[in-house]
Amino acid sequence: MSRVDTVFERLLSFGVTDAVGLPDSVTAPLMARFDRHPATRWVAVTREGEAFALAAGLWVGGRTPIVVIQNTGLLESGDSLRGVAVRAGVPLLCIVTYRGRAGMKASGWNEGAPLDRAWLVRPDVDSTALLTEPTLQAWGMPYRVYESPADLDAAWRIATEEQRPVVLLLAREPVGAPPPVDATPEGAS
Repeated sequence: MSRVDTVFERLLSFGVTDAVGLPDSVTAPLMARFDRHPATRWVAVTREGEAFALAAGLWVGGRTPIVVIQNTGLLESGDSLRGVAVRAGVPLLCIVTYRGRAGMKASGWNEGAPLDRAWLVRPDVDSTALLTEPTLQAWGMPYRVYESPADLDAAWRIATEEQRPVVLLLAREPVGAPPPVDATPEGAS
């Protein structure tokens, strides 16, 4: 079973009804699954910050949404995340594509090293990847990096037990991984 299949089936078992967000090449297959399944919906946004307000509204209305965005959009939408989802205590799983993680790891980045200008301007490293985890830590946002379904389960458990948003960082599958689901949701680019 592919990672997309595993994640989607797990989300269904949690009772997730809606995926709100802006897909990229990594998450488009997951969003397509939400779009095609009769019990779920994909709700498109034009900017990532909108996803948190829409998800909070769906939750208030009795649905069980998740947010699906890229880490660049997470950085852009911090105030929406804080001002809506965190303050309202929305038990929200946020699946965030960890763009640039492979390049960051390949560059020799040491997670304990200070983040300085030399790293942020390197052409072989996406600075968004360097900033993702430190930003989540600074925001006090619980997160997990997806390595196995157990990470998804742990993130879901924290979100629901603590009534708060939790981020699940989803890196691009390694070369040789099963191919993605064939379709992109209608209207996604």
